[in-house]
Amino acid sequence: MYEHLETADNPENLRRIAIDPVSRVEGHGKVTLLLDEHNQVKQARLHIVEFRGFERFMQGRPYWELPVIVQRLCGICPVSHQLAAGKAIDQLVGIDPDKLPPTADKLRRLLHFGQVLQSHALHFFHLASPDLLFGFESEIGKRNVIGVLSDYPDIGLKGVKLRKYGQEVIRVICGKRIHGTGAIAGGMNKALTLEERDYLLKDVDQIIAWSEEAVDVIKKVHCSHLPYYDEFATIRSNYLGLTRPDGALELYHGGIRVKNDRGETVIDHIDYCGYSDIIHEEVRSWSYMKFPYLLALGKEDGWYRVGPLARVNNCDYIDTPLAEAARFEFKAHGGGQVMVHSTLAFHWARMIEVLHCAESIKNLLLDPEILGRDLVARGEKRYEGIGVIEAPRGTLFHHYRVDENDILTKVNLIVSTTSNNTAMNESVRQVAATYLSGRELTEPLLNNLEVAIRAYDPCLSCATHAVGKMPLQVELVDAEGRIADRIVKYGDGTIERLADA
Repeated sequence: MYEHLETADNPENLRRIAIDPVSRVEGHGKVTLLLDEHNQVKQARLHIVEFRGFERFMQGRPYWELPVIVQRLCGICPVSHQLAAGKAIDQLVGIDPDKLPPTADKLRRLLHFGQVLQSHALHFFHLASPDLLFGFESEIGKRNVIGVLSDYPDIGLKGVKLRKYGQEVIRVICGKRIHGTGAIAGGMNKALTLEERDYLLKDVDQIIAWSEEAVDVIKKVHCSHLPYYDEFATIRSNYLGLTRPDGALELYHGGIRVKNDRGETVIDHIDYCGYSDIIHEEVRSWSYMKFPYLLALGKEDGWYRVGPLARVNNCDYIDTPLAEAARFEFKAHGGGQVMVHSTLAFHWARMIEVLHCAESIKNLLLDPEILGRDLVARGEKRYEGIGVIEAPRGTLFHHYRVDENDILTKVNLIVSTTSNNTAMNESVRQVAATYLSGRELTEPLLNNLEVAIRAYDPCLSCATHAVGKMPLQVELVDAEGRIADRIVKYGDGTIERLADA
């Protein structure tokens, strides 16, 4: 692929250009390019510059606090973290997913569909659509949601209302749209009333119709810019996600499936509690975000993508009719290819999932068990729990261990954006090498790099949670800009003064 652009041979002789911060994403990151005297790109990196210590400071807390604490990782996808934590602490009280009370299971699924719906709507209409509707190199003043509402009011307003509905689903179940409560060990803490059910049911048909329109919008945009949209930032990769035993798309609970770039199944429906046997994480000195890979394929070939494109590529079918019809059209767009690799096709797959969520919300609201009162189950105490869910951005892993006093002794999180880290860097390098190299770089041109990153809908705040595992480099620079001293502190605590300082 484009690994040769990760590290330049002679960086000290190259000109540096930085996009800092990357805009219209959740969290803080930057892109750096190193160019030679002919503007040829010699190095391109996506740096995640936030530093947060959730894995460490959660240790020492009682497990029942986790569904509330982990939501503070993010204000966009707090429900995903709540539910992943809820599934993990279910196991700490001896409850496996198939032993959860049916009403509790369905309330969690309803909550999750609301979360995915609102998050996808936020990303597509507020953050990504300005690029798609106005053009990647359009006037910077128009590339925002206000510009969309001004020039495309129908699209913009429907996007706002789609997100609002998803947030209302969350509010009804959790009490608040952001950072509410719902999942507890063994179930849920509140039943859904008939009035609440009818309130959500009242608008659901309109939400389904708007979701269908959203699929049509992105399909039209994508297919109006061929072959450019199929080629832009596009890389061939492995894909990882959850599916049901029969291969159906599954957002709440399933087994891990991995397909390679040719559509061949590498791993099929294994228990996610064994994730540590198949996924390892690598650290690199220039980013706070880790680089996961599949052990079976090794560091060079084992990186993978997660999220809407991975899920729609991996599944055999979607169990709601309108979304399944949309999936069929999406796959047909590949012209007979088993897998769709276009990075910009993330947006198309994302809207298919919005439609699936809207249909699924209606189905659950019409299910009599959604109004049940049996909400909590209990079993025998355990000391380890692993919760995995398909968050809007991809597969999300929460892994906890507790002691005799129910206090956390270990926390490991693999967040969706972390799994996409290598892929985002590869897409950035593809754009840099294909569209920018050799040109005089301007802001409109540099926005192409941000477009590539936004396609993944990265949540950089969620992904920067590790502490003590990556090198910390400190440089002392004199008044003339020369590096006077440079030291590195490694993950094991050792300190080294670099000789070239």
